[in-house]
Amino acid sequence: MKVLVTGGAGFIGSAVTQHLLTSGDSVVVLDSLTYAGNRASLAPFDDLPSFTFEHADILDQARVRQIFDQHQPDAVMHLAAESHVDRSIDGPFPFIETNVVGTARLLEAALRYFNALSEGRKQAFRFHHISTDEVFGSLGFDDPPFNPSTAYAPRSPYSASKASSDHLVEAWGHTYGLPIVISNCSNNYGPRQFPEKLIPLMILKCLAGEPLPVYGKGDNVRDWLHVEDHAAALCLIVKQGTIGKTYLVGGDAERRNIDVVRTVCSLMDEHAPSASHGPHEALITYVADRPGHDVRYAIDSSVLRNELGWTPSCTFEDGLRVTVAWYLENRHWWEPIADGSYRGQRLGLDKPHPKPTLKPTLKPTGVSS
Repeated sequence: MKVLVTGGAGFIGSAVTQHLLTSGDSVVVLDSLTYAGNRASLAPFDDLPSFTFEHADILDQARVRQIFDQHQPDAVMHLAAESHVDRSIDGPFPFIETNVVGTARLLEAALRYFNALSEGRKQAFRFHHISTDEVFGSLGFDDPPFNPSTAYAPRSPYSASKASSDHLVEAWGHTYGLPIVISNCSNNYGPRQFPEKLIPLMILKCLAGEPLPVYGKGDNVRDWLHVEDHAAALCLIVKQGTIGKTYLVGGDAERRNIDVVRTVCSLMDEHAPSASHGPHEALITYVADRPGHDVRYAIDSSVLRNELGWTPSCTFEDGLRVTVAWYLENRHWWEPIADGSYRGQRLGLDKPHPKPTLKPTLKPTGVSS
């Protein structure tokens, strides 16, 4: 397959790109390289004839149409999105523009392209929209996990914008016949995650000896999914998923935030001990909770498991150990992010980029291909 991956320079997008390329597929990445899109994450693929990078914004409809016409993809995997809850609280409108308006413009371009395909290629084409479990709202500690029939109840500007994009994708499928599939995932973690997210933020603050901010009492629960397991699931869904269906992808690894932070601290004590402040857990600092902080997310991924044969390949503890090791071994990837210099990549796309370790760190064992 030739797959157009929007947001392919991001955390999940670069993992999807890697998985597709190592599976023998061709990939065209479309990314506008905003703050969370790191061109260096794709540098190991630059010499592959099966990989193409297009610096473009999904809001630029003419440019997106041009990319469809030029590259003639067999499928779209739509990951381009603003994705950080805290940022959406501080400034919601970029989330509305990218996640809602941008998705609508991408759908329009995809539909125009799809309608011009031959009947044979129409049968094979898929538009896979990748979303989040946050569209379903907040669970109580004793509630059953989210499933594909759970009603939408977004509670932050971010989750509301993603819920809107989910509905738009479904509408383009029902109204215009675009062959769509949707997936909603739990919290991802792993290499190349932007350092404002919980796990990489804690790792880098441990290294710097800075306070480790934990919202409230740290009792909020999330279901954690390693990004490479997620990428394997997404590639399976785009190739074998049923048109019009929604698949939920979770890691079966519910953990309280405070327990995640403590585990990171323990791994940092083991791999990067500090004589200046002793055990890293001493750096934990409780801060005022954020507005509307959802209590718990959990995913029932039984439909994906039973229909397509996917299962996570690693435990949370093993995946977190690999993740900590990656950040310690790949300072050249995150240090330019920490000091802001990586943003210059948007002005020098033809310059050579550092090549971080992108060889798969996990070997999925329970995935049908």
